[in-house]
Amino acid sequence: MSVAKVSEISVTSTTSFDDAIKEGIGRASKTLGKAKRAWIKELHVRVEKGSITEYQVNMMVTSLED
Repeated sequence: MSVAKVSEISVTSTTSFDDAIKEGIGRASKTLGKAKRAWIKELHVRVEKGSITEYQVNMMVTSLED
C-alpha cells in the first residue's frame, strides 16, 4: 500500500513560468521524496515600470511515501 503526501509550493523565477515549475519540482523531489505529480494552481507575474520582473507559480505536488 502506498501513501501519498500533498504539499503546496510557491516558487519564483526571473526567467519564465517554465523555469519556476522546473525549479519547484526539482526542489520538491529533493526535500519531499518521490515527487509524482504536480497541479499548477496559480500563475502570477510581478511588474515594475511596465516590465515583468518575476514569474511566480503556486503548485500542489504529490509525493509517495514508502
